[in-house]
Amino acid sequence: MRTADFDYALPPELIAQEACEPRDAARLLVTMGDAEIQHRRVSDLAEFLRPGDLLVLNRTKVIPARLFARTPRLESGEGGGEREILLLHPEHLLDPDADRRAWRAMVRGRVAQGAVLEVLAGSAVAAEVTVMRLHEDGTRTLLADDFLALAERCGHVPLPPYIARPDRPSDRERYQTVFADRPGSVAAPTASLHLTTALLERCTALGVAQARVELAIGPGTFKPIDTERVEDFRIHGEWCSCPAETVAAVRATRAAGGRVIAVGTTVARTLESAARQPGGFAPYCGWTRLFMHPPERFQVIDGLLTNFHLPRSSLLMLVACLTGVERLQRLYAAAVQERYRFFSYGDAMLLLSGSSAARGTPVANLADLGRETS
Repeated sequence: MRTADFDYALPPELIAQEACEPRDAARLLVTMGDAEIQHRRVSDLAEFLRPGDLLVLNRTKVIPARLFARTPRLESGEGGGEREILLLHPEHLLDPDADRRAWRAMVRGRVAQGAVLEVLAGSAVAAEVTVMRLHEDGTRTLLADDFLALAERCGHVPLPPYIARPDRPSDRERYQTVFADRPGSVAAPTASLHLTTALLERCTALGVAQARVELAIGPGTFKPIDTERVEDFRIHGEWCSCPAETVAAVRATRAAGGRVIAVGTTVARTLESAARQPGGFAPYCGWTRLFMHPPERFQVIDGLLTNFHLPRSSLLMLVACLTGVERLQRLYAAAVQERYRFFSYGDAMLLLSGSSAARGTPVANLADLGRETS
């Protein structure tokens, strides 16, 4: 499959630079099966859900992972060169024996192993960080007493590169879901940014259940596919968790004929990773490098609430597993024509299959979920 099939023309002015207020006032493109497109608002979401459906949410929390730093100034006046740190994840997620104070990070600017960097809060030095190790992929292992506390004290929200402005204090609240409680992401699960507590309560009152997964989103989520053939691309890894209670909720929903609706591509990726274990769909905790693209089909979900994604991105290809490539192109063309706002702070689309037939595995074979594709 050609990567060029997932390209599209986007006027720059449609890239959202600010979040919509209130959250659920964002526009919502809705399509079910082959039905005509509806243009609505996220606040209308409950109208498209049914009692017995299940919404699955990513509970990850964005950390203020962008730190400004400098090399120490010497008595001679040398040093003080500017550096920038982007925290990625605790080192122990890769190595269980690693020092719990160590974090994997990206550092802008040259640093040597053993070097010390001064993290700044404004113009003042807030803490010292030691460069423990340099890695072949360009990342660094850094050591500090408490990176999460340091980030909360003097870090900046790592807004995506297509938002052409510095972060503001308000982004700490707005570039965060209302239910986030597990710090670990450097990007938001953007589909969930539209949800409010009141909207989720309306869905619950309708009889729509909720479940949680966790996927710590890394900077690779913004990386476009840089190979001519989709199949030749090596996707980034992300740490995720699908707990036993979520597996049970999915099983109960599908057994009763309800629909499993992923709120965001990160949720879809986590659920599908759990389904592709050797023993089938089961609780999962670990790294995922699942790269879904057509002609693959989803094994778990019946619908997806998602934002509009970058051209040639792995996220766009994942969505195409639900819509097909040609229909996805038509949906995006309609969104551009209707002047929807794109990307992280932009509008959303709700894709519903209309029936369980769109899944790769029928409901009756739930016990075998994932065995065929593991």
